[in-house]
Amino acid sequence: MDMLSERLDPVRTWWAAVIALTVALVGGSLAFPRTVWDGFLWHYFWGPVVADGNGAFCAVRSGGETTLLDSASACTAASGFVAYPGYTAVSEIGYAVILLLMLVGLIFLLRGLGIGRDRELFFALFPFMFFGGALRVVEDAGIAAMRNGVDPAIPFPWSAFIISPFIYFTVFFFTLAAILVSVGLERNGSVDTYRNPLFALGAALLVGTVGYLTVLAFTENYVSFFPQMTILTLVLATIIAYGAWKLVDTYAPDINKGTGTIGLVIIWGHAVDGVANVLAADWAVEIGLPFYYSAKHPVNRFIINFTDGILPESIAAVTGTSWPFLVVKIVAAVAVVWVFDETIFEESPRYAILLLIAILAVGLGPGTRDMLRATFGI
Repeated sequence: MDMLSERLDPVRTWWAAVIALTVALVGGSLAFPRTVWDGFLWHYFWGPVVADGNGAFCAVRSGGETTLLDSASACTAASGFVAYPGYTAVSEIGYAVILLLMLVGLIFLLRGLGIGRDRELFFALFPFMFFGGALRVVEDAGIAAMRNGVDPAIPFPWSAFIISPFIYFTVFFFTLAAILVSVGLERNGSVDTYRNPLFALGAALLVGTVGYLTVLAFTENYVSFFPQMTILTLVLATIIAYGAWKLVDTYAPDINKGTGTIGLVIIWGHAVDGVANVLAADWAVEIGLPFYYSAKHPVNRFIINFTDGILPESIAAVTGTSWPFLVVKIVAAVAVVWVFDETIFEESPRYAILLLIAILAVGLGPGTRDMLRATFGI
């Protein structure tokens, strides 16, 4: 086994795994189109994108044809594979596998560039976490435009690049390009460190995206502006995250010892996701929004449905049923912080930093989307 592991090149092994997975999916789709393409790839991955990108209630795949439907009753009565906008347990597992493959590939890239061992990379990439969520809201604005008889800025199928799962690749390549540009600036002597231009590029992408949405809010009638949603989300998330982090630091300091300030940011990012969901689902009208939002993620839906089933109606009417999701997010984030002790950073610093970036992204990205979507009323 030792001789075999010495002969295996990690980079070539990674490429072999990526190619093998691609060949299996493409080959399977060609050989068994109904099972592999219709029943798996289309049903769980492309079908939700088609439905979402066209503003349909669902999309149906039957007999090699795709049909868009606009009502719950029609979708329920449809025969074939029915795909709804949003996520499923299968698609989220698939995204996790893709994310893991991308992380491993990025580790090899950073190793080749000689960067990524210090914690500053985590903070330099921080704006990109917000950017991914904000970019997703641009597609939400496009759907709102279509529902109001206006051509979207990015029509389907091009809008698929900013819908899950393809948006992960889009943001990844934006981030990769920013890293390469920033490292190039450092190596030709234009800047002292790549981290400053990397942060600046991410911030510019974020400001440009939110700026575009803000312009729509003041120029188009299908986009509104409710800044209290963003203000309340960020303020409450900050209070809750700092309180949880400080509580842990006071009574169990070993939990925070490995991550330090990064741990606080991780908890904060997931608090943003939790708070945005609670406000949008249970307190939207109370904070001045003219609508409520329903949960799209399977885990969130399960928690809300479970709470609704066990919580007395008299209590649920006061507290709502989304708050356990926020509790779960905080507890899970603290547990993640606990896992990343000093040993992990000493033995595999690049892997630890990138994994923490991914953990922050899966909380702050969806949280940013939920927050901004409600902020702009789309």
